[in-house]
Amino acid sequence: MDFQLTDEQRALKAGVRELLARRFDATALRAAIDGGGLDRGLWRALGDAGFFALRLPEEAGGVGLGLPEAVLLFEEAGRALLPGPLIATQLAAGLVEGAAEGATVVTAPDGGLVEWLAEADVVRGDATGAEPIRSADPLTPLHRLPGGGAGGSPERALLTAAEQLGSAGRSTELAAQYAREREQFGQPIGAFQAVKHLCAQMLVRTEVARAAVYAAAVTGDPVEIAGAKLLADEAAVRCARDCLQVYGGMGFTWEAEVHLHLKRAWLRGERWPTAARARELQAAALEEAM
Repeated sequence: MDFQLTDEQRALKAGVRELLARRFDATALRAAIDGGGLDRGLWRALGDAGFFALRLPEEAGGVGLGLPEAVLLFEEAGRALLPGPLIATQLAAGLVEGAAEGATVVTAPDGGLVEWLAEADVVRGDATGAEPIRSADPLTPLHRLPGGGAGGSPERALLTAAEQLGSAGRSTELAAQYAREREQFGQPIGAFQAVKHLCAQMLVRTEVARAAVYAAAVTGDPVEIAGAKLLADEAAVRCARDCLQVYGGMGFTWEAEVHLHLKRAWLRGERWPTAARARELQAAALEEAM
């Protein structure tokens, strides 16, 4: 199998990054934190760009692409910290009226949590008895289901892993950039061996996760998807933590986005499968293969 991106896939990835840079830049990110609520205009813009209809057949009004291309979109969404129930809405395209066009916001329970329940137009699944809870991520309102709720699906897990991958990559970029710009003792802090090692470890974690996520997108194997999410969760959390280490106290300020990547990574890690469940799935698959 060839896991290299095609020219068309690279163009798709670049186009989504350009769209998000225009529609959800640093100013819009701060406004979302301060103002709260889901930006319906942004949601419709995503629909117009084909974000939600990406995997619908062309004869049904969609873009006609597949799961590997969806992973590239969600990687960019994770990089940009794009808020909202993106995965649930894309998975509802063609099944819920208006979801493909971004006219309808769809959410769904996942791992005992429901994101954006109060803002959603449609809930796919049983959210009976869901209680609002305080979210670590200021951009993701949460409700918790009684009894823990049901798990998610391999597709949802893979797209979550893609978001985590995008976040890990962005944290790595931010750390490297800050290490080149911030000076101590008359030289950039990136010249110090400890900072070099941190940045190198971040890059390795990100690229290992990238290989796993891209491969799982091609094979679609549920066990490989669980392993990819496990690696992507670890990469997103640890890269954000290491980026905070490079930034020092500045990383915890509202002027920096670093802490937001950590908080979002924690939240995504609670989606199905959690690290514990992913390890169980991997162990069960190995036992069955022996």
